[in-house]
Amino acid sequence: MPDARTGRQYDALPAFARRQFILGACASAASLAFAATLGVSTQPAGAFGYAPPAGGGLDAFVALSRQLTGRKTLDATLARRIYDALVKADAAFEKNIADLNIWLKTHGGVPSDTVTAALAASDAPLAKTVGKIMRAWYLGLVGDMPTVQVLAYERALMFDPVSDVLTIPSYCRDVPFYWTHKPTDA
Repeated sequence: MPDARTGRQYDALPAFARRQFILGACASAASLAFAATLGVSTQPAGAFGYAPPAGGGLDAFVALSRQLTGRKTLDATLARRIYDALVKADAAFEKNIADLNIWLKTHGGVPSDTVTAALAASDAPLAKTVGKIMRAWYLGLVGDMPTVQVLAYERALMFDPVSDVLTIPSYCRDVPFYWTHKPTDA
């Protein structure tokens, strides 16, 4: 089948397969979200294997971060920097880490992407703590204006989903004013 823009031939089957995959993924996400709002556990108790250390120290923070981000491993140096900055910015942060770990143990069937929504109704300070942790890992930022700290840029998790097709934006990708020159193949 020819592409209307380029006139090149393409196979419709991969596009159809992608659409089916995306529709299936969306349907699965919707059903998980719906099950979570009804209080239905989609996993058997302890299915995540979530057993964080007691208390609210660095190890508990890393275990919580792994659970919230869905990552098996996280950069240890960055974890230390984020933890130290969050503890410095919020006096109740260590207690909130311990409380979040206890909450997640008792709510093992709640998917990590719905934790904030589930906490918002029952414990707003813990929901804010989850937001601070996710902001630190994905954006590399801790704190609020005018005292925001930038702890990560190229190692921030927000770039991972598109790392196979996009380079991390920087000041300049080529010589100055490269965008003003007409491309050689045009």
